[in-house]
Amino acid sequence: MTAPIRTRSWLFTPATRPERFVKASQVGADVAILDLEDAVAPGDKVRARNTALDYLAGNPSDGALHALRINGLDTRAGISDLNALLGSTAAPDFLLLPKTETAGHLEILDRLLTAAGKATRLIGLIESARGLAAVEAIATATPRLAGLMLGAADMAADLGATVAWEPLAFVRCRLIAACALAGAVSVDSPYFDLHDEPGLKREVNGAITFGFSAKAAIHPAQIGAINAALTPSAEAVKRARAILGENTKGVGTVDGQMIDEAVARKARRTLLSAGLQA
Repeated sequence: MTAPIRTRSWLFTPATRPERFVKASQVGADVAILDLEDAVAPGDKVRARNTALDYLAGNPSDGALHALRINGLDTRAGISDLNALLGSTAAPDFLLLPKTETAGHLEILDRLLTAAGKATRLIGLIESARGLAAVEAIATATPRLAGLMLGAADMAADLGATVAWEPLAFVRCRLIAACALAGAVSVDSPYFDLHDEPGLKREVNGAITFGFSAKAAIHPAQIGAINAALTPSAEAVKRARAILGENTKGVGTVDGQMIDEAVARKARRTLLSAGLQA
């Protein structure tokens, strides 16, 4: 039986830095994001695109899943990114669409990827008030959608808010609920202070409390803390298995807690987070 694929940590890497592509798996990132958008200067877009697609066309087997973040579809660079991907043999595991604002964006991508014979899944980046207003429709737009990711910096700029936990709490709740509705992965925004590991840990734990299943990172040094927080302990796994064992009996208790389907669902999620079959 194949173990579930884990997507706890998503590491952004500039597509202009091919020597860093394998770094993601070396530091334990579950998903390596080759970034054609924010991390690439306008004059380097073509080089970044060619470098990323050449790498992905080689079907890299470095231990990580691979995602490609293209430029927005409202830009010439984004249209060029998409055309180049569709015309290439590259088949990333995920395609990240920045500033996803309508279900139609994803429906169009779904049709184009299907016509190109690519199994690439979609990740919508929710980075604007307009995207948030349509987040439920976006999350359920197509079965090809694998998840949604919060873009905190752009969202805060659009709302006139500070890039901090409290001002964006309602945004996170809305995104998580939409992902739960669609059965999709919810990926929290990166933590931007590279020198504040305690702050990173607090934010990851806050994301888990809210219900996020993954978190993005902008530096390899952040991956360890993210994976550690999002990996259930041996004790948590043991308890989850005990809960599921009792749940098959109809009515039962574990450590004095009554077991019902809601408790069992949380236990299944714990096992999946640990990379185990539920």
